Amino acid sequence: MMHGHEKSDPAIVAVKPVNEAVEEAAAESGEPRVGTKGNAGGSDTLRTQSREGVAQGLERIRQAAKREGVRFTSLLHHVSPASLTRAFHALKRDAAAGVDGLTWKEYASDLEQGIADLHTRVHKGGPYHPLPAKRVYIPKPDGRQRPLAIAALEDKIVQRAVLEVLSAIYEEDFLGFSYGFRPGRSQHDALDALCTAITSRKVNFIVDADIRSFFDTVNHDWLIRFMEHRIGDVRLIRLIQKWLKAGVLEDGLISASETGTGQGSVISPLLANVYLHYALDLWAEQWRKREANGDMIIVRYADDLVVGFEHEAEARRFLDEMRTRLEAFALTLHPEKTRIITFGRHAAEQRDGRGKPDTFDFLGFTFIAAKSRNGNFLLKRKSRRDRVRSKLRQVKENLRHRMHQPFAETGKWLASVVRGFFNYHAVPTNSRTLAQFNYRIVMLWAAAYKHTSQRGRITPQLLDRMRACLPAPRILHPWPQQRFAVKHPRWEPYAGKPHVRFCAGGA
Repeated sequence: MMHGHEKSDPAIVAVKPVNEAVEEAAAESGEPRVGTKGNAGGSDTLRTQSREGVAQGLERIRQAAKREGVRFTSLLHHVSPASLTRAFHALKRDAAAGVDGLTWKEYASDLEQGIADLHTRVHKGGPYHPLPAKRVYIPKPDGRQRPLAIAALEDKIVQRAVLEVLSAIYEEDFLGFSYGFRPGRSQHDALDALCTAITSRKVNFIVDADIRSFFDTVNHDWLIRFMEHRIGDVRLIRLIQKWLKAGVLEDGLISASETGTGQGSVISPLLANVYLHYALDLWAEQWRKREANGDMIIVRYADDLVVGFEHEAEARRFLDEMRTRLEAFALTLHPEKTRIITFGRHAAEQRDGRGKPDTFDFLGFTFIAAKSRNGNFLLKRKSRRDRVRSKLRQVKENLRHRMHQPFAETGKWLASVVRGFFNYHAVPTNSRTLAQFNYRIVMLWAAAYKHTSQRGRITPQLLDRMRACLPAPRILHPWPQQRFAVKHPRWEPYAGKPHVRFCAGGA
């Protein structure tokens, strides 16, 4: 029952949290978001399967989600044939098939019938049974392998349609410093926020935290309890539980676990964000407001977390309490990858001549506290060495398989590789790495060409031809503070509210 004189949607009720742990987290307020005026109530009587009808239904969910204490008891009807069709078209057409072996093109050949049958099975509850995901491994920069789960095609479709509904709710809940896998927020948005915070606030110490095997250790029971705080639709909760328990197929054997969300599945990033929102974000935000006397900044991208502090004592206290907090929700910090370092504007002076200031890594870059030519503080970002080396190894391996391709065709492929690297890594202060990467690509190409050429000579003219095929190294991204100021024009003072410390990400 909604309070006040508003008309209530029968699918939405205001309830108390479902357990004490969630109640504690839910009582903590998040960063305010600027809302738009509109009628958040009213029942969803629009039954059309048109795109306009779906958009209006999601907008009503968003408006209702802005009201505190609202719990949604009827959501699955938003997974309509129209939303399933849109979800299908949003999938990658050349993505690898799951255990069903079904490809995008094959399903598209009889799409209308397939979607109608899938919709019927999902809403009947029983006939829809998710298939186990297919386990594959991709190499990591450190030489290890990252496990990925490839879901069956119909499971991808349903997950994406459900994701659309859940995002309309949780995007109103997630805090400003959470960036991973959220619409309209990229890795560079997180990088911009972190750079702006370090350079504009009194940051002297960095807590570089790493959650050990996060995606493999997410506790299913806690996840469902977190979701039930907002989601009261039993059928939708049961659907999510089916995905969690579907397991993975590897070497002909199906294995299921009571923990983890399959990396690579469509719904996994949102479930991970929900877990960390309750287990970490709400607590960290309240800690910042109640416990920190000096400046404190937070940026989180999925399970990568960086927290900056003005005072070392507060950094150490926060890390100790965060370790205890995460352990309460079946998560642990990696003992070797989690640390407190001296970093910031006065880092060099604070080390008292004990060598260069420490560095830390975040989203593919190494952050370095340096000085500009005029002696001012300069935050440098350089591409991580292991990431660059890993990319070069991939290029070298691929060149072996392209030994007999024409020169122009190889040049076109290498140009796309270099362009893709530059699109992400071409940030200010990283120009030397870009030039070195370009040089190494030319040298790898020359070595492969020499191996396949009968003449066996690499002339300066040939090297010039190779360089001409590749894009020239140049900075493509603006300075972080410039782009952050455009996206968050009112980031300081913080939403016009006094006595609130800056938290990277804005309101």
